[in-house]
Amino acid sequence: MELTENTLSVLKNFSGINQNILIKQGNVIKTISEARNVLAIANVVEEFPKDVGIYDLNEFIGVLGLVDTPNLKFDDDFMTISDSTGRSKIKYFYSSEDTLTTPSKDITMPQFDVRFKLDVEVLNKLKRAASTLGHNEVSIVGKDGILNLSVVDSNNPTSNAFSIDIDGEFKEDAVFNFILNINNLKIVSGDYDVQISSKLISQFTHSDEKLRYWIAMEKSSTYGV
Repeated sequence: MELTENTLSVLKNFSGINQNILIKQGNVIKTISEARNVLAIANVVEEFPKDVGIYDLNEFIGVLGLVDTPNLKFDDDFMTISDSTGRSKIKYFYSSEDTLTTPSKDITMPQFDVRFKLDVEVLNKLKRAASTLGHNEVSIVGKDGILNLSVVDSNNPTSNAFSIDIDGEFKEDAVFNFILNINNLKIVSGDYDVQISSKLISQFTHSDEKLRYWIAMEKSSTYGV
């Protein structure tokens, strides 16, 4: 089995959420952060024939780069990664499930209270602003159908802040300030449909790929009608 570029991109992204992973039999790859505040699920084109536990995902990705056009063959306790000629091979052992952090169940997204489109340009601006200002929070507030996304330090009202206005969907009389830790925003580049619930959970759905993230909002978030 060969991994597509899209699947490799997903694995590289997931390694930033959690360095270990259990790839279950089938074509769905899931990961969850150690703090269990970020869950990600991707549907890929490959069908994994068995469960594959990987303790160090970055190492595994590096191993794939040791050979050209890596081909994966799955045995009971290990996989064999060979090059296009079959002359170079790597024997890579699976890790036991009890050494890995795995999602215990999927998330059923509650009814959303705020919804908006987050395009890659806005996402990149928010990340650059956070890096430049040294802040790690995005504040999301709304009025008259317009959302204001601000990179802030919520503990310092006089700190410098970057903000951008985008269209949003929410109740006209809703008053809210959702706080998202930008360090949890480890998502594949692209445009997203974003839903936020007052139960302090958000869902990011990629516009082009079968890829979704559920990210917990900070407990300092507020919502009222």
